[in-house]
Amino acid sequence: MPALTSFCHAASRSLRALIGLALVLSCVSCMSVPQVSNPIFVRAHDPEAVWERAVDVLHAYQFPIERENRLDGQIESQYKVGSGAFEPWHFDSVSTEDRLESTLQSIRRKATVSVSPVEGGYLVGFEVLKEIEDPQRLIVNAPGYATFRENTPLQRDLDIVVGHSTPEGWAPLGRDDNLERSMAGALMQSLTR
Repeated sequence: MPALTSFCHAASRSLRALIGLALVLSCVSCMSVPQVSNPIFVRAHDPEAVWERAVDVLHAYQFPIERENRLDGQIESQYKVGSGAFEPWHFDSVSTEDRLESTLQSIRRKATVSVSPVEGGYLVGFEVLKEIEDPQRLIVNAPGYATFRENTPLQRDLDIVVGHSTPEGWAPLGRDDNLERSMAGALMQSLTR
């Protein structure tokens, strides 16, 4: 029994040290890019260069591109699960609070970049929507829910089904201002090189 107790204490200390190291590494990654206001003015004459730099920023933050529309000036990403303390190589959790939140709860983000021509250059804006997993809505997806019941009659609903604005199982948290400013700073940094 004393051997088991000492093993548990050693494992507990190792786990605490590992969590501490992960938090330190995540804080170091949080401070790498200067944060600027959002949207930003980019003085450029080549719309292709500005567009490609905006796509590069999304790729640097590891957001997969879902849709690009140059006529509308919109780049949309797919949802990306938020990085926790044990993933310091992902940069979507900018602040320590964001990283801790993503460690303790399932968070996902979707980024949209707008590129608008203005006099003398382009106005580039970043919008990152943040959602939290809502386990109360996921109960309908529990095992056995889709089994056939003998006591309910067949019901046909011929109305058109309109989807939710947020997919089921996720609740909106609003915009992620820290990540938006960090992405704008990364764009400014890439354009000044």
